[in-house]
Amino acid sequence: MLWRGRRQSDNIEDDRSDSGGGGIGGGGGFQIPIGGRTGGGGSILLVILVVIAGWYFGFDPSAILGGGDGGLLPGGGGQITDSGGGQDSGTAPANDEMKQFVATVLAETEDTWTGIFKSQGLTYEDPKLVLFSGQVRSACGFASAAAGPFYCPGDHKVYLDMTFFQQLDQQFGASGEFARAYVIAHEVGHHVQNLTGIMSKFNQMRQGMGEAEANQMSVLIELQADCFAGVWAHYTAQKGILEQGDIESALNAAKQIGDDTLQKKTQGYVVPESFNHGTSQQRQTWLARGYKSGKLSDCNTLSGPL
Repeated sequence: MLWRGRRQSDNIEDDRSDSGGGGIGGGGGFQIPIGGRTGGGGSILLVILVVIAGWYFGFDPSAILGGGDGGLLPGGGGQITDSGGGQDSGTAPANDEMKQFVATVLAETEDTWTGIFKSQGLTYEDPKLVLFSGQVRSACGFASAAAGPFYCPGDHKVYLDMTFFQQLDQQFGASGEFARAYVIAHEVGHHVQNLTGIMSKFNQMRQGMGEAEANQMSVLIELQADCFAGVWAHYTAQKGILEQGDIESALNAAKQIGDDTLQKKTQGYVVPESFNHGTSQQRQTWLARGYKSGKLSDCNTLSGPL
């Protein structure tokens, strides 16, 4: 991705120095509550699996790991976090290269969505992107260290612990700068849903549903955010920013974070009724659909097969 030298967004709030760091065993450890059922030298793998499962399957890992008052945040597409030491950690200098990358990607989403909204006679409101490490408090409540990137409709902000990008590469096998850009674009997709009223309608529909039905509705909203990320990628490609293999890396990321793939990794089997983000194939399909067409009208996940 040819991002260097391009405009960087001013809508970045760097709260890493205020949100805490640390982890298990010093640098490179997971920033999660310690205690509960995780004792023993071989328990780190269990901790990792619980953290992964917690975000993707919709519960706060601290409830299992012991302690913490982290809450589930509505509208999120968040990931797990790794809060270690060194240059790539959440406590890196304010001018670190990864921050510049995030600010550039955010600027590209601002330009794209401003143009799309203007073409429809609407005004796009830029979201803020908050960089944090370890923990953060938003209008949606407190997020524990395991919450990772998420969007809060209450304050129109995206929250990101950048050390997730290390795990995206090292643990999920989803490398590449555009895989990281996809994560940001997905969260901005939730902001678009919020501005257009899709999210509020979705939340109203969920209120009278049982858990399984609500999960199905969550899948629809998450796949649409993937499609919106694809729409952004469509216009980004037209600018000549993308390099060979960029789209493939984003599609691979979508595959690696599908509910079925993650459940197989964490528990060895899948429970379809618990899916709330979509299967690997679905996530890839909707990301690719948005990328190929560049049309919001092609991102209507409420009509037709997924």
